[in-house]
Amino acid sequence: MSISRARTTVCAIEQRGRIPAHSCSVKLAVIFACSVLAVNAASSTAAKHPYRQHWKHSVAGKGAVGRVTAGAAVNHLRKKPAKYGGGAAGFGKRVGAGLATNAVSQTVEHAIAGKLHEDLHYHPSTKRGFAPRMRHALTSTVVTNNTRTGKRRPATGRIAGHAAAGAFTQGALAAASGASTAGIGLAVDAGANVAREFIPKRGKKARARKK
Repeated sequence: MSISRARTTVCAIEQRGRIPAHSCSVKLAVIFACSVLAVNAASSTAAKHPYRQHWKHSVAGKGAVGRVTAGAAVNHLRKKPAKYGGGAAGFGKRVGAGLATNAVSQTVEHAIAGKLHEDLHYHPSTKRGFAPRMRHALTSTVVTNNTRTGKRRPATGRIAGHAAAGAFTQGALAAASGASTAGIGLAVDAGANVAREFIPKRGKKARARKK
């Protein structure tokens, strides 16, 4: 079941009176569940995807849920989108919308990256100096390596994933501009790369101290 068919199904059920027209959170839950079930069904019939575990972590892992919840909290304070309202119900709708949008983005990104053999991991710069490292971190948002040849290539999967998330937000949820959603997603990825570049992990700090 595709996302567009899932939305059509929700609307049909809504017209029959089984789901109240104002119950946006229920719609989001149904659409999100359908999208995840569709991917699981496809994965079970095909060969094991090289990024399957990474995809699951990116969609439903603690880090992913935490980022979505934090983003929903910020949007809740800003009262955006206004149609979701306030209170616990409004916050729940924003979390649901975030989880559904993230699922679409990650699913498209991982599917395309797997086909094109794109490296989804960030690799710190080997250069010294702030400017070269910053340039590497920002460039790595839209450029990646081919896992077979090692050559640099556009991060088609990541870009397509954010574009799909924007289309989903604007089309299925009618909650925000598709371009702004895609742009914000890429900006968040860029910020994450900068953090990975300049903030070493605890394990690396510990090893450096032992040396």
